[in-house]
Amino acid sequence: MKFIVNSTTLLREIQKLNSVISTNNTLPILDNFLFEVNSSLMTIVASDLEVTMMSNISVESNSEGRITIPARILTDTLKTFSKEPLTFIIDLESYLIEIVSELGNYKLSGQNADEFPKTPKLSSSSSVVFNSEIFVNAIGKTLFASGNDDLRPVMSGVFCELSSEQTTFVATDAHKLVKHIRYDLKSEKSTSFILPKKPLQILKNNLDVDSDLKLEFNDTNVLFSFDNITLICRLIDGKYPNYDAVIPKENPNKLIIETKSLLNSIKRVSIYANKTTHQIRLKIAGSDLQISSEDLDFSNKAEERLVCQYEGVDMEIGFNSKFVIDMLNNIGSEKISLEMSSPNRAGIILPLDGLDEGENTLMLVMPVMLNN
Repeated sequence: MKFIVNSTTLLREIQKLNSVISTNNTLPILDNFLFEVNSSLMTIVASDLEVTMMSNISVESNSEGRITIPARILTDTLKTFSKEPLTFIIDLESYLIEIVSELGNYKLSGQNADEFPKTPKLSSSSSVVFNSEIFVNAIGKTLFASGNDDLRPVMSGVFCELSSEQTTFVATDAHKLVKHIRYDLKSEKSTSFILPKKPLQILKNNLDVDSDLKLEFNDTNVLFSFDNITLICRLIDGKYPNYDAVIPKENPNKLIIETKSLLNSIKRVSIYANKTTHQIRLKIAGSDLQISSEDLDFSNKAEERLVCQYEGVDMEIGFNSKFVIDMLNNIGSEKISLEMSSPNRAGIILPLDGLDEGENTLMLVMPVMLNN
């Protein structure tokens, strides 16, 4: 088998696929890319058994065949070339691979392509087409709030709820929650599923905002296709928690403030907080917001005052600063509203600007018990 390909084109595609390859694969062959050549079309595949990603590129070839090539040595080799044609000559019986450039040749061993896991096929699937920019925005607003607890796998992804009126994206780790609604993303068929974190991160990094993203899904798998890329992953199995039940409906105490000033203040004050609890204290009286923290073990203490707009009763409430910083970093608005009902109920953070038409975002953060 023989094919000629541009080094820059090949490097660009395998760098996308590299994000699938796990650092601790259970099967050694998963450290390889699968190359399938069919005349002038070549498909490159990477997999970690949970996620499979494929890329189609054009090559110069009159042959057909399949081989797996070690990912790391191929990537490192391609990085050293500027834009130039490379000829791959492959012996499909001994699995020896020779790469020929203008400067010399390089030999390495591949493996039998039949040992590479078969790509999952979706049967009896439904499909929907999303605008890529809107999808990336939704993932950016929610993914950070998903959990990492192996004992609660349903919380380790993003819950997607499709209907004829809207699409809702939800992520939570039981300490913080984000609910993001797009009224301009709709599906004829109402359904819901939980998308794992890894493929969403890959999509976020690789999606071209000008292209459309097609989703095909059934009860167990979802397939994303855009440009020359196809990505297939297993859905997270399980029932997502009733997230609406934890969102307080009556929040009469409302604080309005500039996102940047609040964020910078919390970043500074949290340096002095306890390194285990990351607790900060918000004390609100009239238009005066006092943010403080302390670490009694080291006699560390910090306090700042900000001016805000506030409607409600004077209040003192504690939050984990890491969670609040995460939310303010991802909310994408210059001003926010912090709505509260009481010091032992969740705080609601809402963006007051920066939203597209047909977009709605709600962020929730659980309070922490204050030490008086």
